[in-house]
Amino acid sequence: MALRRFKAFFEYEAAGGIVLAMAAVAAMIIANTPLNVWYEAFIHAPVAIKIGAFEIAKDAHHWINDGLMAIFFFLVGLELKREVLIGELSNVKQIILPAGAALGGMIFPAIVYIIFNYNHPEYWKGWAIPAATDIAFAIGILSLLGNRVPNSLKVFLVSIAIFDDIGAILIIALFYTSDLSLGSLAVAGLCLPFLYILNRRNVTSITPYILIGIIMWIAVLKSGIHATLAGVVLALFIPMFDRTDPEHSPLEELEHDLQNTVSYGILPLFAFANSGISLQGAGFADLFHSVPLGIAAGLFIGKQMGVMIACWIIFKLGVSKMPNGMNFKQIYGAALLCGVGFTMSLFIGGLAFEGGDYVFDERLGIIMGSIVSGIAGYIMLKVTLKDDISNTSVDLTRH
Repeated sequence: MALRRFKAFFEYEAAGGIVLAMAAVAAMIIANTPLNVWYEAFIHAPVAIKIGAFEIAKDAHHWINDGLMAIFFFLVGLELKREVLIGELSNVKQIILPAGAALGGMIFPAIVYIIFNYNHPEYWKGWAIPAATDIAFAIGILSLLGNRVPNSLKVFLVSIAIFDDIGAILIIALFYTSDLSLGSLAVAGLCLPFLYILNRRNVTSITPYILIGIIMWIAVLKSGIHATLAGVVLALFIPMFDRTDPEHSPLEELEHDLQNTVSYGILPLFAFANSGISLQGAGFADLFHSVPLGIAAGLFIGKQMGVMIACWIIFKLGVSKMPNGMNFKQIYGAALLCGVGFTMSLFIGGLAFEGGDYVFDERLGIIMGSIVSGIAGYIMLKVTLKDDISNTSVDLTRH
């Protein structure tokens, strides 16, 4: 019986978001108890790989963020490629609305953040922290509403999150890159022709792709560009179709194999390693510092403003129409859920303020903004979908 319930939980659509939340809460609790000594020892434990003169030496925190998260970005790349080739992003007309909404949802949070930190240029580098939506949490919250949620609303929210991921990947590549090593970049570049040849020759075994991908990851790690981007690039070369067996999709098979590992292993571990915020000695000045406050406002206010204004402009110009089964109230509920920016926001926040001795903790703003956005979005959609069902029932009785 217990095993059956355990299995049923992990088949639940919101399970990934729940496990992610539990990992984050556990880290926060541990960080504020005497167990924090063990927590700090874990995330700062030195881990090194050395072969002759070659060495990669980092602490556990960096191995999680630079190494394991490359697998997460690899999965994101696989999902993006599938959606572009055969999914919701394969139709240009279908992508205009979520693409525009995602763009607005990235621009306005950055503006809100800069407004809060206008007098502190040294904090401007955190502008991208509230720009991304956490797809696991957002879809998890949406799934709590059950089968009342129209499929078009799920597709709309997922599509926005996908474009958010694309935007976040570009932002990391363009704005959070340190001093470049041209030699390492050249090695990474040399990996691309080999990956291309494998793809063109219809090599469907994943092993050679992974071996070349590891070399590319090491080269990118040493180049100054964030190593996780190697995961996205590698995903683009994984064959979508097997030309000798139309029923076999190497990409979809790999995506399926990685899904549980990422959802229930890598992302919870990332959340645990990055959410250990100690509140000991923290006061109102820490909670309401312009950086965490700007992030929270960017997620809660900027996201909903950006998504709604972008959708209104798109509808006004007539370049796209309201998806079937949806209305503006549901779009507003989805816009609120877009303010849940946990995973990618933590990731960008770590890049933006890495290594600095700051009097604030940007993670406070991410957690505050995400919680408020998630609760507000859930309530809005619960009321909206309940009203829609009631109105439909009334209409049916009239007929």
